[in-house]
Amino acid sequence: MTDHPSTYKGDATQHKGIQWDDRAALHRKGDGDGVLDGAKGLRSGTFAELIRHVMLLPQAERSDYYIEKLGDREYHIEEIIDLSRSDGFPPS
Repeated sequence: MTDHPSTYKGDATQHKGIQWDDRAALHRKGDGDGVLDGAKGLRSGTFAELIRHVMLLPQAERSDYYIEKLGDREYHIEEIIDLSRSDGFPPS
């Protein structure tokens, strides 16, 4: 996972492209964010794992959820679908 900065030998920790192995959490839309936002996650795993999970949900339910990734970046269903279909999406 790339979310911990390193100063060992001054190596860069930021890599180009999407970091599929970054930590992420699945949330229900409208869960209120706030101070306890981290505790409201329904499921956690890598970004790629959670994209796969959302895509396995019934189509009518997918828009009820979003993925929160490293740095509080939220990905909603339109982006999740696009990422699941991207050329760089890792195979399971």
